[in-house]
Amino acid sequence: MGTTQLESVPEPKYWHLKTVLSEALDQDFAVGEVLPNERELAARFGVARATLRQALEQLELEGRLQRRRGVGTTVAPPRVGVAVGGGRDNWPGEAAEGWQAVDAAETLPTTALAALLGVDADTRVHTVRRTRVSHAQPVAAELLYVPAASVPGLSGIDAPAGPARARAVLRELRRLDLVGQDRSVELGSARADDAKELDRLPGAPVLVVTTRYLTAEGTAAVSVATYRADTCRLTFGDSGADVEIHDGDARRAS
Repeated sequence: MGTTQLESVPEPKYWHLKTVLSEALDQDFAVGEVLPNERELAARFGVARATLRQALEQLELEGRLQRRRGVGTTVAPPRVGVAVGGGRDNWPGEAAEGWQAVDAAETLPTTALAALLGVDADTRVHTVRRTRVSHAQPVAAELLYVPAASVPGLSGIDAPAGPARARAVLRELRRLDLVGQDRSVELGSARADDAKELDRLPGAPVLVVTTRYLTAEGTAAVSVATYRADTCRLTFGDSGADVEIHDGDARRAS
């Protein structure tokens, strides 16, 4: 990255600087590489440090940069796609996609969750907690709700609490014949538990993807996956919508 003096432009100086920096990231830096400090960057581009900070903050919001505690500002990893549209009907993502089982518990659903699942409020529900990791960083946290009636074979499995129990629920769920699914996406703010899972501050923007998995008998499971908004984006094509990881009611019910 060579020294570049910014010419007078009609757009805000920090916005023009953001464009110049973005091009430099594509050409001169590798994923994970640490950028020079603010003083050096400001000198190279002939701008005030306040202007530089505005440009860096915008690039961070767009998912091009990451600020890592104790490391500095680094180039963000590339985005990884995960299906959101109705073009493909699959059970919850496999470990190969970066999903890691964390825990599972059996509880009674809230009124809103029971309505979404189409069950009575006194129906036992397995709650599976998973995280999705890309390039060694968490990019999504999921709560998967499965009525006990959907996985009757689980009662014969002596799986302890924790990841083993979560994997057992998923394994039994995938034995069912999936006939369809529907999804919705909304922009939200990270709650305290979301923020902790995703290594973000409470209130950080997130995308909440809610999926209902359907069998011939009805709703077999509901997934509420919370994605870091700075590391994902929506794309639309012939196969439907995708969430690319750079990598409502159901969420409130969780």
